Amino acid sequence: MSVLRTKPIKDVIAQGEADGEDGGLGLKRRLGARDLTGFGIGIVIGTGIFTLTGIEARDSAGPGVVISFAIAGVVALLAALCYAELASSVPTAGSAYTYAYATMGEIVAWIIGWDLLLEFALGAAVVARGWSGYLAELLGLPTAWFGEEGSIVNVGAIAVVLLLGVVAIVGIRESARVTNLLVLVKVAICVFIVVAGLFFVKAANLTPFIPPAEPAGAGDDGIKQPVTQALFGLEPSVFGFVGVLSAAAVVFFAYTGFEAVANLGEETRRPKRDLTLGLLGTLLISTVLYIGVSLVVVGMVPYTEIDRGAPIASAFNAVGAEWAGILVSIAAVAGLTSVILVDLVAMGRIGFAISRDGLIPPSVAKVHPRWGTPYRISAVMTVAVALLAGFLPLSALADLVSIGALCAFVLVSVAVPILRRKRPDLERPFRVPFSPVLPIVSALACFYLMLNLSVETWIRFLIWMVLGGLIYFGYGYRRNRLARKEGPPVNA
Repeated sequence: MSVLRTKPIKDVIAQGEADGEDGGLGLKRRLGARDLTGFGIGIVIGTGIFTLTGIEARDSAGPGVVISFAIAGVVALLAALCYAELASSVPTAGSAYTYAYATMGEIVAWIIGWDLLLEFALGAAVVARGWSGYLAELLGLPTAWFGEEGSIVNVGAIAVVLLLGVVAIVGIRESARVTNLLVLVKVAICVFIVVAGLFFVKAANLTPFIPPAEPAGAGDDGIKQPVTQALFGLEPSVFGFVGVLSAAAVVFFAYTGFEAVANLGEETRRPKRDLTLGLLGTLLISTVLYIGVSLVVVGMVPYTEIDRGAPIASAFNAVGAEWAGILVSIAAVAGLTSVILVDLVAMGRIGFAISRDGLIPPSVAKVHPRWGTPYRISAVMTVAVALLAGFLPLSALADLVSIGALCAFVLVSVAVPILRRKRPDLERPFRVPFSPVLPIVSALACFYLMLNLSVETWIRFLIWMVLGGLIYFGYGYRRNRLARKEGPPVNA
């Protein structure tokens, strides 16, 4: 038995075509292109733009954080093109996990599935704590139960995760309706931020656009420094173009989650067309909004005075437009709510695909006969995220979410030319242009951004991967469907 055994493409497609509407064992097809774009924007536009803009502008890139968002957006778009080809060719609930299983082998599929669970679980927990803090600020709630500091249990974070977990379990159509409504609110306010903020932009605040490099502080060396500086023995520094690249690796967190759209392939009415539209539409809209909002923020306030915690609201307060700060807080609550919901939906689909293949106990993959959702695995994931959000201060782990997403994108990009070589006859409604050159560029760009994350982040990521390896070799390696020959033959 090889850890590189692959799952037959026809088996993957057959699973994806099972339709719960007709009494089958599959998920129910209820989503269109608009719903998918709503899910994508719902998870992408959130914590990144509302918090990371201020942190990275002040600490790493200055006004050049606008370039950081542009670089991260281009890299994310390259990865999205690769996702679009695979998702339209093999629409499935497992997205990158299943693509890897069909192309690069079982162990790679497990790594990417385990990696995605880390990304979405920590992402949801971090955002839930942020949501709780914004709500406390907006409504004047006690910080002992809703704040980030001085609280033992974050009741607000637990409550919002459990509530949205119920929405995710009850039905994908209900989740789509809630997400689309929240997306309309936050996109409208993001557009407002750009339009209104332009009236307060001062050219002096944008000069120099990329501040000259300077030595890093005492807390930014050692395992805190980027891997590239540690590998090449470079003097730890901030600002300059190195700072712009480091900021790009961190603000990539703001783009993570768009791959959740690919996880909805089995619940899309016309997956061959709508998955591509949902993926690319999400990235294009989000990138334009991110660049516009970040440009306005660094143009309104000198980057040395930007507030790290609430950069957008504080920027309007600084120019005497306090009323706009209230709208920003409302947008933040709406934005973060949709991020949590889509994270929970995505985790349920990834866990469903992994358990259906037997790499974790298959009993947790059961689909509810009425709701048509993987309710057991969704419930387990919801409780786990609620505990993480309630008891662990996870704001410092945004980097870990970024490295998890980037690792997945590297493997997805590599899977495109591999699948073209192995299955040239497979129908591909969308094809990545200039393959294999563009997928290789995508993989290298994602890996380079990974190297710009800190040594500390890499250590945490490797510990998580080792834990996943223990689970795989302790259970999944011998008890999955291919190993027990419960599914089709490996070479079918």
